[in-house]
Amino acid sequence: MTRRIPLWVKLLYTAFLAVLVPFYWRSYGPVNFLWFCDIALLVTLPALWLESPFLSSLEAVAIAFPQLCWAVDFTAHLAGIHLLGLADYMFEPRIPLFVRGLSLFHGWLPFLLLWMVWQLGYDRRAFAVQTVVAIALLAVCFFFTPRPPHPTDNPNAAVNLNWVFGPGDEKVQTWMAPGLYLALQIVRRAGLSPADRPCGRWRPARRPALRRRPRSRTRPRSAPSGWCAPRSPIPTARGRWCAGRRTRDSTP
Repeated sequence: MTRRIPLWVKLLYTAFLAVLVPFYWRSYGPVNFLWFCDIALLVTLPALWLESPFLSSLEAVAIAFPQLCWAVDFTAHLAGIHLLGLADYMFEPRIPLFVRGLSLFHGWLPFLLLWMVWQLGYDRRAFAVQTVVAIALLAVCFFFTPRPPHPTDNPNAAVNLNWVFGPGDEKVQTWMAPGLYLALQIVRRAGLSPADRPCGRWRPARRPALRRRPRSRTRPRSAPSGWCAPRSPIPTARGRWCAGRRTRDSTP
């Protein structure tokens, strides 16, 4: 089987995750892995090794557009422009510099996923499945994860995952009902994902071709008198149909 993803890409990505996961776990806590981007980071590992069009397409739909916005916001922040606030934590001195360096994966992961979709093909089931996953994940974050602000004993602990309580991690939004805000988040993240439209125009994932059994073209060398292989055998009083034409019996 021909490899479409180079082995060195798989090994390098695996080594990166082996370093990132323990540092993230210690710095932010295990709940931090419920962010859409962190889930995509973990799912990309089996997608690489299995060369799975479905998993690659699933995560490209989930994070490609939001993470491209993160890259734009991070670049603007470097230029001294506060644009979206998505990458503000990258400039927080309370977070260790090495951990912030690991977080730079937000900038290159969407390009990796889009390249994988280009190599492996786009699976059209991804949008429907990701919609269901996004709704479930946002509901879990809303009901079971901590609200902002950060706890005083652990200022780096993950709060307000996927921004289900409002923009940022400093306070809960108060300009609309919490349930209404959650519904808007579901529509934004699940129902109107703009990443599916460009991906949908790419070539579909390759499907294994079904192997057909070869038809036997051998016929008897000597056939009895009046024999033929009828296509639609419909007997009549004076003859029969054979090979698309009517032939008469040899007997009167």
